[in-house]
Amino acid sequence: MTELRTERLTLRRWRDADREPFAALNADPEVMRHFPATLSREQSDAMIDRIDGDLARQGFGLWAVDAPDGFIGFVGLARPRFEAHFTPATEVGWRLARHAWGHGYATEAARAVLAHAFTALALPGLVSFTAHTNARSRAVMRRLGLTHDPAEDFRHPNIPPDDPLQPCVLYRIDAAAWRAENGWPEAGGPQP
Repeated sequence: MTELRTERLTLRRWRDADREPFAALNADPEVMRHFPATLSREQSDAMIDRIDGDLARQGFGLWAVDAPDGFIGFVGLARPRFEAHFTPATEVGWRLARHAWGHGYATEAARAVLAHAFTALALPGLVSFTAHTNARSRAVMRRLGLTHDPAEDFRHPNIPPDDPLQPCVLYRIDAAAWRAENGWPEAGGPQP
């Protein structure tokens, strides 16, 4: 399984030591504001098991992220487990502890994930989505070069219709746009 590194961050497989801080992150109402509910320790541990299983099986997924002061959450790739007009697809996503917000970590790590997705994995495109109200994540999506077409916004099928989190925005980026924006030649050509 590939480990990704940036100037400040390491994206890696999950460890048992990540379970406690990940559970704390998932129990934080502010971190989980744009999700239907906080998670119990058991739900959080089950999520790690599922995520790490995906990493082992696929060679990519939602990597645990270490910053200079230790574990801060996850950033990576996932396949949405629901049906929508844009599925099947591969999503780039993140969830970071509150103390890690405002340092540019989500953008930095997600840039490494996009590079890996469009070079090593040769994926044709990625999506990212969040609740319409999640301004922080939408800002990260824009910084990454993903584009938004309001006609593609959708109502999340796993969230009740009366929940204000059900309306979601969808952002996209394809490999050609990423390569052009980042100075990479077409797939198969010499790499910078």
